[in-house]
Amino acid sequence: MENVLKLAIPNKGALSEGAAKLLGEAGYRCTRSGRELIVADAANGIDFVFLRPRDIALYVGRGIIDLGITGRDLAADSGAGVAELLPLGFGKSRFCFAAPAAKKLRVEDLNGLRIATSYPQLLGGILRERGMECPVVKLDGAVEISIRLGVADAIADVVESGATLREAGLEIVGDALLHSEALLVARDRGFAERPEVKRLIGRLLGIIRASEYAMVEYDIPRAMLEAACRITPGVEAPTVSPLANPDWVAVKAMVRRKECNRIMDELYDIGGRGIFVADIRSCRL
Repeated sequence: MENVLKLAIPNKGALSEGAAKLLGEAGYRCTRSGRELIVADAANGIDFVFLRPRDIALYVGRGIIDLGITGRDLAADSGAGVAELLPLGFGKSRFCFAAPAAKKLRVEDLNGLRIATSYPQLLGGILRERGMECPVVKLDGAVEISIRLGVADAIADVVESGATLREAGLEIVGDALLHSEALLVARDRGFAERPEVKRLIGRLLGIIRASEYAMVEYDIPRAMLEAACRITPGVEAPTVSPLANPDWVAVKAMVRRKECNRIMDELYDIGGRGIFVADIRSCRL
């Protein structure tokens, strides 16, 4: 079927798990029962194609696949020049220089040193931008051990918590070179105007934004309603409903999830009671 949208998602790893979870919550069928390369979601007109994370941007950039979910670091290293349509909020990491902690090196000290990485294209571009001339040692993984084995003097790698670096006796040198996360990518931004892509982006945004918000509901004396609405202004305005007791009203409003505990404290202090917070599965704002 020519009109079926093709979306590539990682076939393994944390990006694969995050993509499957997000798409599933958005109402798409993309779960494999085995090792299928393609899962067809006929109800939504999408074929999900499972590819190596490093290959996704190449397939999308060449127009073989319409859309893909991959990391910003992987997309940049591919050199495919794909367009970022939507950051997806998971798989966050930093691309950083690292060197032996005992040496206390600065970024300028790395110039001329051998740097090992699994991201040679990405690193090469960064070195050129900074005017640094460093031999790049390309490795497929486990770059942390390269210094101890004498292959390199420093590394450039993706860092999440930094625990692996510390275990290898390394420390981050300078600021992050790139902040990465999972992205929805296309060959160009014009794809975002296609109706089926707009629908996909709208659903994904609904899940992403819902994870940032919660619904707070509470009863408040009518005399304190104005003060309560300042605490929970909602998106447009809170929903206010009468109660059997004419001196009280019930209020419902969306709030930032990270502010929930402070909001509950403040509502209770001004007389709010029956306060509870509920999760939001999806939303449109």
